[in-house]
Amino acid sequence: MIPFLDIQAVTALHADEIAAAVDNVVRSGWYLKGRATAVFEEAYAMFIGTSHCVGCANGLDALTLILKGYMELGVMAPGDEVIVPANTFIASVLAVTRCGLTPVFVEPSVETSLIDESLIEAVITPRTRAVMIVHLYGRSAWTEHISDICRRHGLKLIEDNAQAHGAIAPNTSKRTGSLGDAAGHSFYPAKNLGALGDAGAVTTDDDALADVVRRLGNYGMEPKYHCDLQGINSRIDEVQAAVLSVKLRHLNEDNDRRRAIADIYSEMLPPHLASWDPNSSFLTANSSSVFHVFPIFTEGRDDLQRYLLSEGVETNIHYPIPPHRQRCFPQFNHLVLPVTERLAATELSLPISPALSPSDARIVAEKVLKWLEVKG
Repeated sequence: MIPFLDIQAVTALHADEIAAAVDNVVRSGWYLKGRATAVFEEAYAMFIGTSHCVGCANGLDALTLILKGYMELGVMAPGDEVIVPANTFIASVLAVTRCGLTPVFVEPSVETSLIDESLIEAVITPRTRAVMIVHLYGRSAWTEHISDICRRHGLKLIEDNAQAHGAIAPNTSKRTGSLGDAAGHSFYPAKNLGALGDAGAVTTDDDALADVVRRLGNYGMEPKYHCDLQGINSRIDEVQAAVLSVKLRHLNEDNDRRRAIADIYSEMLPPHLASWDPNSSFLTANSSSVFHVFPIFTEGRDDLQRYLLSEGVETNIHYPIPPHRQRCFPQFNHLVLPVTERLAATELSLPISPALSPSDARIVAEKVLKWLEVKG
């Protein structure tokens, strides 16, 4: 069996360093808000290219703390609108709704699967306060045009960087997570920079936002037992921070291994699988991707997934039900978003990780080609 993602094998790549880092934390007797957290926050801020990194419990909390922080600073109020991509993981939208804000969905480009920059300006209203871009699949969603829209309309640009740790925006030298006003990061174990449990962070150059986010994530306290804000309990723990510091040192090389696997798929598979648009050239054009997943798009996706599983290859779908169709959001179920819905019906993610061998990648590609041949 070729697993979709072998977390144990990924961890084993740096097992000795991780074990030593965890042992140091255990022996220290300090498990929250200590030196390991401070070291990681400083290193990750430097890596991303921002003034601040504030650790928290997970990626959803990171996005939520950004929005709650802006509300505490008077930038947003309940009922205000945040533009979000329709093609994303549900956490991007949950962060908006749990703050009492209103998500406004924008369809993706058929070539990139990322938010379509040409559709954003048309949905801006007097209640719009921010645009959230999601660097989906490891691809940078930032464009100069989106940044310009936010500047002209006085909107905050928020990045969901859960899937693109280390990616560089095309035509820039800047990493995702440093391109907007603030960014939320997830370090779920399956991510490019993954912890051994849940963890997350906020990065920003905004001193006031960083301060309020840090306080909000620690019950709203500053100093201890003095709560001026109604906060939550969302802190990164010392063990996860120490593990992430180890893995951060190897992130670029691990991403290069992902790119090597992606190169094999790109060379062996027909270009039309890069998107359901048969004229798409995006796969080769977006060389800055860190390939959190390697998506292909095809009619008969479910049949292909069953076939690959029968041949010993695990795959995944990102994502089979888009946020606006989820039962938890009945207020959005009436929306008709055909591009998003088509992606949900045709996307299949092939195995990819820094631990996947080139020979296994070639086997996966050969089996996809065999299915395409039989399908005709």
